[in-house]
Amino acid sequence: MLLSERLQTFAALGDFLRRADSEPELTALAERAYHKNNWFTPENTRRALRAIADQFLTLDALTAWTAQHGYDPNQSLHPAQPSQEPRTIGVVMAGNIPAVGFHDLLAVLISGHKLLAKLSSQDFVLIHYLIQKIKEINPTFTDYVQEAERLNAADAYIATGSDNTARYFDYYFGKKPHIIRRNRTSVGLLMGEEQPDDFLALGHDLSDYYGLGCRNVSTLLVPEGLEIRDDGPQPYNFTPMLSALEPNVSTYLNNHKYQNNYDYNKSIYLINAVPHLDNGYLLLTENAGLVSPISVVYYQTYKTLDDATAWLVAHSNRIQVIASARGWYPGSVAFGQTQCPTLTDYADGVDTMTFLKQL
Repeated sequence: MLLSERLQTFAALGDFLRRADSEPELTALAERAYHKNNWFTPENTRRALRAIADQFLTLDALTAWTAQHGYDPNQSLHPAQPSQEPRTIGVVMAGNIPAVGFHDLLAVLISGHKLLAKLSSQDFVLIHYLIQKIKEINPTFTDYVQEAERLNAADAYIATGSDNTARYFDYYFGKKPHIIRRNRTSVGLLMGEEQPDDFLALGHDLSDYYGLGCRNVSTLLVPEGLEIRDDGPQPYNFTPMLSALEPNVSTYLNNHKYQNNYDYNKSIYLINAVPHLDNGYLLLTENAGLVSPISVVYYQTYKTLDDATAWLVAHSNRIQVIASARGWYPGSVAFGQTQCPTLTDYADGVDTMTFLKQL
């Protein structure tokens, strides 16, 4: 199958997914996903499908992505080895947010390889549906995609999981080419001059998909001592941020799983007298950790921007995305954009397409 055919197939899939708000088939899909996993509300599923369609599945974006890696639309595989048989790539998919494994699926199939996919039980409904829809649009892909529980037959591996499962992946997949991803999270950098619109955008980074993604901000870096009084430097004032986000209370507490986490974490902080702030659905506490529990955001303070930069560098192997207001910090994305990755925003900073091209 020529690359041009693969590109057209995924562009057609994008056209279909862009109808997520009106297409009865996709409405029914969103309901099935929710019944399987109550974290995947219909609105979150529709949001994820629209993002995939808009950010990944346009012909222009796909063409530019493959051209960047030297792929020729008139060849079936990359130019370095045009006659090579496709490799079978075993992919262990995550399932923390809706259709989160789609980028790996796309990269494997666009690069001309075969996909042997172990689907997450948490995201089985969506990824299985997308695989079937790809085959429906282009039946040739039937020979390129297989769902499996065991991946022994694969020539190379892409696996996403926790730090604990990564050790398992290292043991079983380490002798073949592989990408193994571990726990990561995202960080928001505040400078003390943010406006209400900035906080509203940051709210999406904190809480979209209930904060379950590695691209969700779970730690904030805030300046200390912005205002000096007779009694010394005053702590960063979180009130404008928490007040701006307060109208979201019902959006999140209407999900019983989120509310259970919020109630539990709040009770623990109250019982143990842990200082924290609370706007009715989001808890904020100073903590040196990186990955906060659901409904909780950690914060840490910095004295100078150089200190903040040093902290970010020291933790770079655990950070997926850095966000700042309007993207003022070099290498960051604007608030509100952490959950809007493009095709070249690779998980853990590892270029999946380069890996696949070199096989």
